[in-house]
Amino acid sequence: MFLAQLINGLALGAGYALLAVGWTVLLSAARLVNFSHGQLYMVGAFLTWWGTAKAGLGYWLAVPVAVGVVAVLGAVMQLLMRRLTLEQNIVSLMLVTLAFGYLLEGGGSLLFGGNPQVIASPVQSTTLRLGAARFTGQDVLIVVLALALFAVTWFVLARTNVGRIVRGVAEDPKLAQVYGIDAAKVYLGVFVFSAACAALAGAVVAPRSPILTSIGFEQVVTTFLVVVLAGVGNLLGGLFVGLGLGVFTALFGAYVSPAFSTAAAFCVLLAVLIVRPQGLKVR
Repeated sequence: MFLAQLINGLALGAGYALLAVGWTVLLSAARLVNFSHGQLYMVGAFLTWWGTAKAGLGYWLAVPVAVGVVAVLGAVMQLLMRRLTLEQNIVSLMLVTLAFGYLLEGGGSLLFGGNPQVIASPVQSTTLRLGAARFTGQDVLIVVLALALFAVTWFVLARTNVGRIVRGVAEDPKLAQVYGIDAAKVYLGVFVFSAACAALAGAVVAPRSPILTSIGFEQVVTTFLVVVLAGVGNLLGGLFVGLGLGVFTALFGAYVSPAFSTAAAFCVLLAVLIVRPQGLKVR
C-alpha cells in the first residue's frame, strides 16, 4: 500500500508542479498573482474533452489545440490588463484576475454543462506495475512532462538572452525600458506562457478523474499553496514542493483521512511560514 500511494503521490505532485510552473514564472517576472489560473486549467481540460468527445480530434491532437486556444485567451486577458500591469497596480490586478476566473467558470458552465466529464486518454487505460503497485501510463506522462517543462523553463530563464530580459524586467521594469526593452511585450509573453502551462496541466492531469467546471477554485488554492511554500518566484522549489505536497496528500489520505488532506497541507504551510516566512527557497 505504501508503494502504491507513493507512486500515486508522485503523479499527483507532478500535476501540482506542472500547474504551478506558469504561476511561478508569472510571479517572478511580472509580480502578478493570477487568480484565474485554476480556471484556465479548467478550460484547458474541457477543451481537451471537447476535442476528443465532440470534435473527434483524438487525444494527442486535442491537447495542443487546447493549449493553443488557452494561450490566445491568456494573451487577450493580458492585453486587457496591460495598463494595470505596467503600473504594477497589484490590488486591481488581483481583483481583475479573480473576476476573469469567475467569468471563465460561468462561461465554461454554459458551454460545457454542469455534468462531470471524462477525458478519453489512450495512456490512462494503460496499466503498469512496479512490484505490487499499479499505476497508469497517464501518471508516467504527467511526471515526465513536469520534469521536462521545469528543465526547459529553468534553462531558458537562467541560460538564454530571453531569460536575462525577463529577469531584467522583473528586477526593474522602468530601467529595462530605458535600455530599450519593451516591458509590455515581456509581460504579454510571460502571461501567455503561464496560461499555456495551466492548459497543459489541465489536458494531462484531468484524465485521471472526472472533471467539472467548478474545479478551477480548488486548483487555484493548490497552486497558491505550492508557490508560497516554495518561496515566491522560486522555480526549482516549486518542483520539489509540488512533488512533496503530492506525496504528503496521498499518504495522509491513505493512512489518516482524505477528508482532512487539504487542512493538513495548510497546517504544514502555517508551520513553514512561522519558521521561514520567505518559504523553503529550495535552489
